[in-house]
Amino acid sequence: MSDHPDTRTAAGAPPNLGDYAATRASFSWEAAARSLDGLPGGAGLNIAHEAVDRHAAGARSDRVALRFLDRDGTAEDMTYAALAERTSRFANALVQLGVHPGDRVFSLTGRVPEVYVAAMGTLKARAVFCPLFSAFGPDPIHQRLSRGDGRVLVTTAALYRKKVAAIRDRLPGLKYVLLTDAPTQSPDVLSLQDLLDDASGRFEIAPTDPEDMALLHFTSGTTGAPKGAVHVHGAVVAHHSTGGYALDLHPDDVFWCTADPGWVTGTSYGIISPLTHGVTVIVDPLDFEAKRWYRILEEQHVNVWYTAPTAVRMLMRAGDDLAHDHDLSALRFVASVGEPLNPEAVVWGERALGAPIHDNWWQTETGGIMIANFADCEVRPGSMGRPLPGIDATILAVDDQNQPVIGADGAPVVTEPGHEGMLALRQGWPSMFRGYLHDDERYAACFAGEWYLSGDLASRDIDGWYWFVGRADDVIKTAGHLVGPFEVESALMEHPAVSEAAVIGLPDPVAGNILKAFVTLAPGIEPNDELRLELIGFGRSHLGAAIAPRMISFDQQLPHTRSGKIMRRVLRARELGLPEGDLSTLEVPPAPDDGETK
Repeated sequence: MSDHPDTRTAAGAPPNLGDYAATRASFSWEAAARSLDGLPGGAGLNIAHEAVDRHAAGARSDRVALRFLDRDGTAEDMTYAALAERTSRFANALVQLGVHPGDRVFSLTGRVPEVYVAAMGTLKARAVFCPLFSAFGPDPIHQRLSRGDGRVLVTTAALYRKKVAAIRDRLPGLKYVLLTDAPTQSPDVLSLQDLLDDASGRFEIAPTDPEDMALLHFTSGTTGAPKGAVHVHGAVVAHHSTGGYALDLHPDDVFWCTADPGWVTGTSYGIISPLTHGVTVIVDPLDFEAKRWYRILEEQHVNVWYTAPTAVRMLMRAGDDLAHDHDLSALRFVASVGEPLNPEAVVWGERALGAPIHDNWWQTETGGIMIANFADCEVRPGSMGRPLPGIDATILAVDDQNQPVIGADGAPVVTEPGHEGMLALRQGWPSMFRGYLHDDERYAACFAGEWYLSGDLASRDIDGWYWFVGRADDVIKTAGHLVGPFEVESALMEHPAVSEAAVIGLPDPVAGNILKAFVTLAPGIEPNDELRLELIGFGRSHLGAAIAPRMISFDQQLPHTRSGKIMRRVLRARELGLPEGDLSTLEVPPAPDDGETK
């Protein structure tokens, strides 16, 4: 039975997932695929057809697909028909440049119309789309273009001049640079607009095997070069299914995903998934600003909002009054991803936004949401939720090195509910990555038998809800206890002076490791020794002396990735004077505003 049987969407339709157990029992990926059209004549499955062309050829042709907001508050709308026409021009332009199926097309821009056109146009041409963050420097750009065999790069004149021109001679495979905002500069640095103007607005997608490579997303590990996770056109089945179940998308929704397309969330759920549902997608080109974000939610009548825990915590710091100053009555469903969502944030959402924030879990490698809190089901604050229909998850026992324990039968050992271990997924969902480009060894290490090893430690309660403990390489062993930093951070955030916390382990000859916390204070709170001692005592009273932090530093700018994850390894490296590793995805979020327009 549904936990909240009277829940309805703004349009009056019930949530997409009502009876969780019954839906899981009857679900099959084959049936999910039949909810999409497929290419005409049974010619396969292509992401761009499902996200754009089928809507443009049907009743949703004049529906706004993308609404691009400008700095001054004005908006540029692109209907599904217009998006189909522009993406066809882009696909034809690629063909004219000699781009073949499987060739890699990279983007290096902000959240501008051209990157959305490039994504779908590339997929129409059966080339491979690979987005990069515009904030990357020359070295990470070179690393990814080189490792990803980049053939075409879509970027701006300024970004090309500042970040690409100097490394161009080290990228012999990069044949063309397409500038979004400047005239042609040379035979291989071309005006994208000129190419689109000269190309036909009609393009017939050639037969596409669901296993054809479609997307390449780079993800940084704690060591080694960035890994290029390969995804295929068949992933769109999972994009569509999870958008319906985990984000509760309905065709008449207005949807806003705050993630940049340079991050997998910004592609899977900022572009592909919502477009397959025929919704209107809001695109904001600017960075976080609390008052602006609330204004967008109000003025655009956003129904479904997908954001990151870092942004949620920054909104919390801005105060409840700012949220209450705006009409958020259209907001039906709020979800978060990127870093586990502290229980306090879930409760704050209900109080300030009028809706709880639904945490979910997935990775670049999984390609789509795997575990979620659903619209019509109980939300247990602090939990990742339960597996999506079609996803089989479990917790595997691990040894002292956090490696799966292999039983006598040669298979990994599954733990009982309540025990911590490695979160693992049974292979077979459509958006599972098909490899790390040029790195078969690293790919093989991600699996134990039929299970994909996430690298995250978690537990499962008796009712089937999953609870995050920490990355296997973040978990701290102190005085015989295994401590997940998330648990300690969440406890510290219950103190009214704390808006964010990060916990690491430091070597200790007696305990093995002792815990140190880095704390970001709420606005108006001044750091001092008295508060430090108070927080240490607060931690002990909530966690016990064995696992409470013994040391606390105040830090108003904790290091985050652009996807919102706290970079604990960077904090630890700085403390110990060790190399900080790959920092290409590092971003320090701007301080929250005070409610005044900047």
